[in-house]
Amino acid sequence: MANTKLTLDDIVDLRAYERQRDDFRTHVIAIKRLRRVAVGPIVTLVFENRDTIRFQIQEMVRAERMLSDEAVLAELETYNPLIPEPGQLSATLFVELTTKVQLEEWLPKLVGIERSIELLLGEGDSARVVRCVVEEEHAAQLTREEVTASVHYVRFELSPDEVEAFATGPAVLAVNHPAYAYGAPLSDETRAELLTDLR
Repeated sequence: MANTKLTLDDIVDLRAYERQRDDFRTHVIAIKRLRRVAVGPIVTLVFENRDTIRFQIQEMVRAERMLSDEAVLAELETYNPLIPEPGQLSATLFVELTTKVQLEEWLPKLVGIERSIELLLGEGDSARVVRCVVEEEHAAQLTREEVTASVHYVRFELSPDEVEAFATGPAVLAVNHPAYAYGAPLSDETRAELLTDLR
């Protein structure tokens, strides 16, 4: 059940959601704390799962007051691909810039950043590199040749051996881009949380 895709039955109507929203929000904030990884000063990845995506859809339904099944089904179609299958990790990449000057400086420099995310597993001679795969559906809307978007969706596909290497650690999440090269070791708590997606 952990990472099965969401259906219409999983998205509750507005009144029911208001009753459960505070508890569900608290739960999602707690798991996102383990699933959020800052890589350098301006890039953060949030690893998605069924609960984070359900929260995203419920919040969209709430904000836009969606009442028809058709509207909700369109959201499910958009966001269900971001729920990882076993052997996968799925993440939303944020380029976190707050001023117009920063946006104008960095977004042209970071074109292609969504293709430069790597997981470095293990160390020494047995170390492995797992490069990300870009979510094509979303990339078509987000990718430009002269300027990048500040949000991207990426996925990692790990073989059973790579899942074991991830489980035993260490693991580093890295951005390997000509204008931005940083790595962030994953904590034991984050690896344990993400193993629930991989397995």
